[in-house]
Order: sequence, then C-alpha cells, then structure tokens
Amino acid sequence: MGKRDRMSGNEAVALAIKQVNPDVMPAFPITPSTEIPQMVSSFIASGEIDTEFIPVESEHSSMSAAIGASAAGARALTATSSCGLAFMWEELYIAASDRLPLVLCLVNRALTGPININCDHSDSMGARDSGWMQVYAETNQEAYDNFIMAYRVTEHPDVMLPMMVCYDGFITSHAVMNIETMDTDAVRKFVGTYHPEHFLLDKEMPMAIGPYANSPFYMETKMNQRLAMKKAKEVILDVCREYEQISGRKYGLFEEYCMEDAEYAVVIIGSAAGTTKDTVDILREKGIKAGMIKIRVMRPFPDEELAEALKNTKAVAILDRAENFSGANGPIGSELKSAMFDAHLTMPVINYYYGLGGRDYTTKEAGEVYDDLIRAAKGEKIEQFRYIGLRK
Repeated sequence: MGKRDRMSGNEAVALAIKQVNPDVMPAFPITPSTEIPQMVSSFIASGEIDTEFIPVESEHSSMSAAIGASAAGARALTATSSCGLAFMWEELYIAASDRLPLVLCLVNRALTGPININCDHSDSMGARDSGWMQVYAETNQEAYDNFIMAYRVTEHPDVMLPMMVCYDGFITSHAVMNIETMDTDAVRKFVGTYHPEHFLLDKEMPMAIGPYANSPFYMETKMNQRLAMKKAKEVILDVCREYEQISGRKYGLFEEYCMEDAEYAVVIIGSAAGTTKDTVDILREKGIKAGMIKIRVMRPFPDEELAEALKNTKAVAILDRAENFSGANGPIGSELKSAMFDAHLTMPVINYYYGLGGRDYTTKEAGEVYDDLIRAAKGEKIEQFRYIGLRK
C-alpha cells in the first residue's frame, strides 16, 4: 500500500536505497549528491539497514570499490555528480565491460569549467558511450521509482550491465515534492534477492574478472555488450509493466504528452519536461496542436520507437541540456536525427541548447520554441543550434 509523503529527490532516492538494502555502498561526497551517502550512512548507524558503507578517498576509488564488491557477488551502488563522474571515467568502462550489475545514482551537475555547481547534463551525456544504461527522472517520484526498478534490470541474465539513475541537481535533488512511497516489504519483494551466477568468491568455480583481452578477443566483448544493451529495451519494459502492477505508476522508454494528434513536438529529457508540459497545455487552449516527448531511457537509446512516435508531426524540436562541441547537433539531437533519417522522416527538425549551468528554462521560452516549429512547418528557415535564454 502506498504512502503519501513530501521529500526532496535526494531523500526519495535515499529512502529507495534503504528499502532495497543493498550490500555495499562506497561513496565520496560531491555537491549536489552528498546527501545520499550522508543519509544512507545515517540509516546504517541507526541499524535500519545492514549495508556496508565504505568511505573512500576519491570518486575513482568509490567506483573501484563498487566494482570489487560487485565482482565478489555483492549488490553494490554508489552516488556522484559532475567532476566526480569524470574522475570515475576509466572505471565506468571497466564496470560495463566486466558486465557488473552496479547502480550509480547520478545527480546531474555541469562539468567544470568554469566552476559551476548547478544542473546540466554534461556529466551523464559525456558518459553515454561508456556502456552503462542511463535512465532519467523528471520528478522526485520518478527518481524514487527508477532506483527501485534499476536492480531488476541490471541483474537480469540477459542484461548484466550497470545503470546510471540520473536526476537534475538542485531542481530535483533538493526541491521538495509530494510523492507516493511503497511499503518496504513490497519493495524488497519486487527487487528480490541477488543470486549471481558467477562471482569471484565462489570457491567451486575459480574465475577472473576483467582480464587482459588483446585483438583476438576484444571485439567480441564489445559485441556482447552491444547485444546486452539491445536486449535491455525489452527487459526495461517488462520491469516497468511489473512495477505498474504494484505501484499504479506507468513507465516506458519515454513518455508521450498530448502526442495523439500533435503537429508540433518538443523532445526533451529531465526536469524541464514539466515546464514543457505546462506550455503544451497553454498552447492547446489556443487550439495549437502541441505535444511533447520526454525521453526516460537514454541508454539503450529508443531510436525506432521515437521515430515511430514522431512520424505524424509537422515539425520537431530537440532540446539538449549539454553541449558536445561537435559544431552541429547536441547529444540527443545527433542520435534522434539519425533515427529519424533512418525512418525516412522528412519534417523539419531543429536542435536547441538550453539550461546549461543551471540557466532557467521558462514557459515563455518553451512557447518561442513552438513558435519556431510552426514557422518551420510553413517552410520558413529556422536557425539551428540556438542557445535558449542566452544573454544578449
């Protein structure tokens, strides 16, 4: 039975961790994710969970310790943000290539420099090709639910890949919202007990994890990771369907908002989807057929599914909260435009950058994006790769 409560995103995720009760959590503090290990260590100190907390000297060490714990057969996790994720870079690839079902709570924050502690997606988007699955939350409720579902996906025998549970720093992590939590017994029954098939401490089957792989073997490991990522789509959907049965909340690879008859669609990710929904409601009252798609799962990328959802629109805007300095498309823009090209979609598609370093994104600015789409659908040439809200 659900319980209504009010809590921040970090509190919600810390509660989810408490309810799952993983075996090991190494962590090193960094704003704005510091509250997560702080709260979990408090749960441990008060005897509410029996997770082994490992204080380490850096984020590189926290991921190294999480890898070691997972390789030994434990259910492990850690949390970080921004430069902390960058410091883990080498270890991210190791965790993924070793096929370890780790969970990383990533509270999105702009990467330095210049120094900035506010939200954008430069940290997670920079790591999108590391072999980790990535799921993003718009709200505190989604952050809570995403963590609970994460282990069911990562530990599935057809997947066995690590997952980043991402949500926006300060906007989601520190803002308080009404959410509905579940009973701990229901959460633990849903997540289940982890029984790894192979692990380092199994004396009956000696093994190595992360061995040297030269050219005769390396490509095959990458192909197997790719196949697992592809299979993860259906596993994610299966877990979402099962979670809906116990929570009443429906999730998928992405969320469609007013897309049934939409002529003008914005594709976005994270907390700014709420602002866009408000804008869609305003435009709908004026008779404008606006819609929105919020990407929930960035890895594996739902390419064919997104193209199918957008096929009847007249114009599409893709909003990126990270600059990848390609001189052209942003991270989401590059992938979605490619998917739409493969699906032979020919409507105008405009890529924007917004919210970098925590810059506000308002309904007024969202409305201007839809104005651009209406003009683009009429054949007017619209500037690509514009920064929304840029100071003059």
